[in-house]
Amino acid sequence: MNEELVLNIAREALTTVLLVAGPILGLGLAVGLVVSIFQATTQIQEQTLSFIPKIVVVMLSIMIFGPWMLRVMLDFTTRLWLNVASFIG
Repeated sequence: MNEELVLNIAREALTTVLLVAGPILGLGLAVGLVVSIFQATTQIQEQTLSFIPKIVVVMLSIMIFGPWMLRVMLDFTTRLWLNVASFIG
């Protein structure tokens, strides 16, 4: 296994992680920002108020983006196994 192959696999792994986690993290961030603005304007400082909307949005985004996320991860895994198989054989 040469250095170029290892670096390429690591780059693809990081790209896949960012691509898969991006939509969920982005939506969670957006909802957290909206809830924070709501808390600041109403001066309601209840800690649990920020968690419930985030949990709901994250669960909904997993349901919506789940098949796409699974396909991206399966494509990466397939490419990874093909690289390993080509190196061994």
